[in-house]
Amino acid sequence: MMTLPWNHIATLLVLPWLLEYSMVISQTDTGNALNDMLEIYRRGQAQLDLENLDESQDLLAKYDFIVVGAGTAGCALAARLSENPRWRVLLLEAGGPENYAMDIPIVAHLLQLGEINWKYRTEPSNSYCLAMNDNRCNWPRGKVMGGSSVLNYMMYTRGNRRDYDRWEALGNPGWSFKDVLPYFKKYEGSSVPDAEEDYVGRNGPVKVSYVNWRSRIAEAFVDAAQQDGLKYRDYNGRIQNGVAFLHTTTRNSTRWSSNRAYLYPLKGKRRNLHVRKNALVTKVLIDPQTKTAYGIMVQTEGRMQKILARREVIVSAGAINTPQLLMLSGVGPAKHLREVGIKPVADLAVGYNLQDHTAPAVTFTTNATSLKFEDFSDPTLINRFNRMEGPYGSPGGCEAIAFWDLDHERDEDGWPDIELFLVGGSMSSNPAISRAFGLKKVIYDTLFAEIEDKSLNAFMIFPMILRPKSRGRIMLKSSDPFKYPLIHANYFAHPYDVDISVRGLLKAISLMEQRGMQAINAQLWEKKIPTCKQHPYKSWAYWACYVRHFTFTIYHYSGTAKMGPKSDRAAVVDHRLRVHGIKNLRVADASIMPEIMSGHPNGPVFMIAEKAADMIKQDHGFIQ
Repeated sequence: MMTLPWNHIATLLVLPWLLEYSMVISQTDTGNALNDMLEIYRRGQAQLDLENLDESQDLLAKYDFIVVGAGTAGCALAARLSENPRWRVLLLEAGGPENYAMDIPIVAHLLQLGEINWKYRTEPSNSYCLAMNDNRCNWPRGKVMGGSSVLNYMMYTRGNRRDYDRWEALGNPGWSFKDVLPYFKKYEGSSVPDAEEDYVGRNGPVKVSYVNWRSRIAEAFVDAAQQDGLKYRDYNGRIQNGVAFLHTTTRNSTRWSSNRAYLYPLKGKRRNLHVRKNALVTKVLIDPQTKTAYGIMVQTEGRMQKILARREVIVSAGAINTPQLLMLSGVGPAKHLREVGIKPVADLAVGYNLQDHTAPAVTFTTNATSLKFEDFSDPTLINRFNRMEGPYGSPGGCEAIAFWDLDHERDEDGWPDIELFLVGGSMSSNPAISRAFGLKKVIYDTLFAEIEDKSLNAFMIFPMILRPKSRGRIMLKSSDPFKYPLIHANYFAHPYDVDISVRGLLKAISLMEQRGMQAINAQLWEKKIPTCKQHPYKSWAYWACYVRHFTFTIYHYSGTAKMGPKSDRAAVVDHRLRVHGIKNLRVADASIMPEIMSGHPNGPVFMIAEKAADMIKQDHGFIQ
């Protein structure tokens, strides 16, 4: 097998989107290397046609269903609705196609630097995102077939059963854990060998697996968490509290996006499903008299086009784009809409209730080998990747995960309030990581440059708060659909969120006292933030300051089109995801979550889409 010069591999990894154009790169050494690497990756993989279904066909004037957004929910919905051969379904995506490089799990953080990311940023703040450029956090979102399931870190969690019981208690019948569990099992194609059989799905389209590689650091973390009192368990089973090596939405070292899971198998088999890439929907058309959605306006191929819907328009554009589109269409807070020149059609709390999970990463040094960018020049690893082994299958270096109920640590079956997940590298492992987070240079140089300069082995633990109490808001900047919305994250508005973040951070540090971590000589990297020097080092006030600086989003934006009964003034959709007061308009994505669930929401969004598809079929008389 060939070995490639490191500079060629680096070109591939840093600019993965170049693969889309690999056939037109001039026949230089770099062009040949890119094509060679592409061939290496193709070997042993299914030969999949990455073009979308029926893209060559002209768009029809009218479809039964129009699904806006080909992300995690949209791909699933379009696939399920088109199971009825009598329905014509249109799926619209603002971004372009996936390519092979996006399937390599280890390069997840690099994808944020390309054009498949919307590259949103929060509004400036003096109380959070203080370590980031302009005091603004980067908020990545996928602009590509598969949406953020192509951009994320493939960490698979369902959350806690109490999350869904809580959704039902808030006035949403049919959303308790016993009601949603069948939908989790329906889409899961899990090969996790020690998953609890009563709780896992084995035959669904979304592949879930362990990674075929584990570092000594991850093993030490799992050992230390058990020594701290957690049990090793299937955290997606009956009890969530526990520690485990990460369950991932991968199979054979390959990312398993929603596009791959639901649409790839339909190529050439589903003539009633049309998909159009690079198609930005700018408005949902709503009759102001009958309050009925009847179509959309979309910009595609350089022109604006009207497409009608016989039955429904379904918005699955995510927790930022969905509220933006609804408000552009006249559905939202009436006062705010009038302020930007939009006539309200329905006065609803669109854009409110914005929630996210944050985690102030803590860095540790070790004598064990950590992941470093230069390691990928090792031809041995290239060979191992060709056999679907090695760290290439590790999702951005994330390897292990643990859940604690810090308020009730003796309750084995508690409702966890903190999650710790391990990344087997540091901010200095790859220059793209700090760029992706948007760290200020002075912060990076002060805290992390020395790790890079001394070639130290280091890793990070992210203490992620699971049930934040703060709420933010998405607002329109103007009535121009091409202007990005305003994102007011409002992190730490509630003091609980600072408190639990600090407690989670201290829990991470305390693991270094356990035998597992001592075995790899793991130690806190004790570099001080210069702008927190007014507080005694390691005091509670210092760590609170630390938390407000390293406000790392975990990309879990949700809640901005809240599900709830009409009596709930904050609700936008009902329990069947129909927009209150508007006929033939639904929302199905993370924006409907009344409260964010206790984990990573990509899996729950698959569940929402599967349940939404069944509800739509029921409402339109299609019984399978």
